Amino acid sequence: MDQIAAMRVFARVVEAGTFTRAADSLQMPKPSVTKLVQQLEAHLRVKLLQRTTRRVTVTPEGAAYYERTSRVLAELEDIESDLTHAQASPRGRLRVDIGSSLANRILIPALPQFHARYPDIQLELGVSDRPVDLIGDGVDCVIRGGALMDQSLVARRVAQLPYVSCATPDYLKRHGMPNEPADLMNGHRVVSYFSSLTGRPFPLRYVRGEETFEINGHTAVAVNESTAHVTTILSGLGMAQTFAFMAKPYLDSGELVEVLPGWEPPPHPVYVVYPPNRNLSAKLRAFVDWVVEVFTPYGTA
Repeated sequence: MDQIAAMRVFARVVEAGTFTRAADSLQMPKPSVTKLVQQLEAHLRVKLLQRTTRRVTVTPEGAAYYERTSRVLAELEDIESDLTHAQASPRGRLRVDIGSSLANRILIPALPQFHARYPDIQLELGVSDRPVDLIGDGVDCVIRGGALMDQSLVARRVAQLPYVSCATPDYLKRHGMPNEPADLMNGHRVVSYFSSLTGRPFPLRYVRGEETFEINGHTAVAVNESTAHVTTILSGLGMAQTFAFMAKPYLDSGELVEVLPGWEPPPHPVYVVYPPNRNLSAKLRAFVDWVVEVFTPYGTA
């Protein structure tokens, strides 16, 4: 038995919660994953996992073993990186999850630069605005905006993205141009963005000097995906707040008009977030440093 390989497989099963998900993330047949864990348990003469039809539960002995071996595996990866000069030329598969607008407008257009610099890193990009379970889904890092919900994860802020309030000329012709945030409560419709986690729409926030307003106007439609949000604004259903970099092409062309200039919503922080046990990965370190470079022109961190 390759004990290191068995340790890595066992750790992935613990993180994923099932043998099936672990096998998928490791790109291994499920019987091979099962066999390696069984061999490891036989070698250690202890039960590490309790299996049910739906989920795997870690025994107390398994939890203690995982805690110690995860540190060993991280250190081994770092040693291997140094010995193979991976710091100069990182290699391997990297799973990243990112929101739709950040992926389509910022990250993906810059990917040729990344692959020119790091040709041996195979990037697997999950694109969605939904929350991701980094440990369970076997994701190396996520790029997300907003408040950080899990303080156990490592986060590096890469940008502060400005917002803009906008609507179509046709909408403003029908409903009028608001002069202050309070006007949005009378006769205006809002294209809302709602949280995939809570299902609640985010309010419109406005700040000018010491004045702060939070508006929950009449919602014409609400969506939970950022690219679709902009498309809905362009349909003329209402006014909204969206990222300035998303709105800029349409503001320049006249398809959208800025509303309430001078009342600037607080900027949106964007982070690269990853599990602490992957902190030493050379490929992840290279990717995170590159992401900081890519996002810098869009808003200082």
